[in-house]
Amino acid sequence: MSYNWDFHSVWQYWDLFLWGLWITVLYTFGSIFFGVLIGFLTCAARLSGWKILSGIARVYQEIFRCTPLLVQLLWFYYAFPLLVGTSIDNRIAAMLTLSLYVGAFYAEIFRGGIVSIDKGQREAASAIGMSPWQSMSRIILPQAMKRVLPSFINQSVIQFKNTSLVSVISVADLAYMAAVVNGQTYRPLESYTLMAGLYIAMLLPLTQAADWIERRLRVSD
Repeated sequence: MSYNWDFHSVWQYWDLFLWGLWITVLYTFGSIFFGVLIGFLTCAARLSGWKILSGIARVYQEIFRCTPLLVQLLWFYYAFPLLVGTSIDNRIAAMLTLSLYVGAFYAEIFRGGIVSIDKGQREAASAIGMSPWQSMSRIILPQAMKRVLPSFINQSVIQFKNTSLVSVISVADLAYMAAVVNGQTYRPLESYTLMAGLYIAMLLPLTQAADWIERRLRVSD
């Protein structure tokens, strides 16, 4: 069966695609920013000597790592308001969920990098009079961040793709706008192909950059 492609009718809505792409980028970098903050705090809690704090941090991680992001979005938008007794804006629910989700993964990436550093370096730093904070900030963290950078970038690329799920709670991202254009033109093949092309155009350079950084780090080691 032959199919007559008609991108012209779809491209007439280019402004919707660009707006959706902008919203996708905004939610990606916004959730990465908040996710890094959450990740560092959770990592610090996991590595602290306080069992209760470490336990709470681990429970948070397991909940968000072991449930699908789609389920979390639906829960925060439809179920969580019933607990707090007030409605939550879909944009706030989306950013909150994305940030908590990626923060749980970042925390494990950061923790893995820190614990991979030989304990002897901490002992040596302590022997020359460094405080735990000084040894962590001057010796442990610089090495750990170098080791976790490839994993961090890969997780951030995954986060870019994950933002497409916010369309299920009517956030006007790229996936949502592609559905809107399809509803206007009845051209699903063109609408969703153009959406996929825009994702590839944004993500391909990022994945290539991640591969390049990983290769450089391996050489420097």
